[in-house]
Amino acid sequence: MEDISVITAVHHPLRRRIFDYLLLYGTSQVTGISRALGSQVGSISHHLRMLERAGVVERAEDPDGDRRTSWWTLSRKGFSWSADDYAQAPADALLAREAERNGIRAQIDRLQRWRHRHRAGELPEYDGFNTEYLGWATPEELQELSRRLRDTLSEWRSSIDDSDGRRRVPVFFFSHAFPTEP
Repeated sequence: MEDISVITAVHHPLRRRIFDYLLLYGTSQVTGISRALGSQVGSISHHLRMLERAGVVERAEDPDGDRRTSWWTLSRKGFSWSADDYAQAPADALLAREAERNGIRAQIDRLQRWRHRHRAGELPEYDGFNTEYLGWATPEELQELSRRLRDTLSEWRSSIDDSDGRRRVPVFFFSHAFPTEP
């Protein structure tokens, strides 16, 4: 189970964007992150320190050896948790539910930003997709579906050859599977 401090640190909107940036682009300088995310250097530095306290990022050596610049890298690549993990500690459960809401909001916001950009004609060669499915499953079958999706995504990601010179853009995939009613 993840420590609640990790969950709350990562699910702050700007810190989540910093995490995602470092996940996509690797070790980066504060000024580069600031420029890419459209945020002040001081704010980015503050949020990096918050992520550092939670064990999510760490300071990195400047590739040029210049000690006057601040470089950061991820300490870890992902998280696996559920708000239900914190049911025994009411204060942590409250924080986990809020982090879960923030995460879902961030997913929907990404989708809406993509739809807006796509309608505006940006990256017209990239078509997103929507997949929905309704069926029946036991708890074990639902867990198996989750495992298979993670394995498929991991295999897909590792099959991409970045050295072929083709243009790529960051892609975000999200899915939720849960018991429902018609």
